[in-house]
Amino acid sequence: MSAMALAPEGPRTLVLESTVHAPLFARRFLAGCFAEWGIEDDHLGRLVVCELVTNAWRHGEGPIVVRLYLDERDGRPVVEVWDSGAGRPVVRPPDDRAVCGRGLLLVAGFVRGCWGVRPLNEGGKAVWAKLPGAE
Repeated sequence: MSAMALAPEGPRTLVLESTVHAPLFARRFLAGCFAEWGIEDDHLGRLVVCELVTNAWRHGEGPIVVRLYLDERDGRPVVEVWDSGAGRPVVRPPDDRAVCGRGLLLVAGFVRGCWGVRPLNEGGKAVWAKLPGAE
């Protein structure tokens, strides 16, 4: 993945209803933004935004806000997903018997631990992940 240029207009933002269709719309949004930025490989970005939006839909509250931007310091893409729920995401330990709950563990591994959660002033939280740069 390589970022060709920084997005001059700032973060791209998409507001979604909290429905089963939100992850699909978020993946399409990310693919379009990455194409505009000249990032050819959007596979990891689509996986990350899908997982974060799915978590917001399943465990959060209110509308879901997706923000995408390129970090000014290193040009790496950042995915942020906001919701108004009070709960915080937790990386669960691996459990071979579980039928769900592995997504955030996978995301943390794929982004090499470069993710986090921050509270929003208006309530809720933003979960973010910075995608690795081109190797």
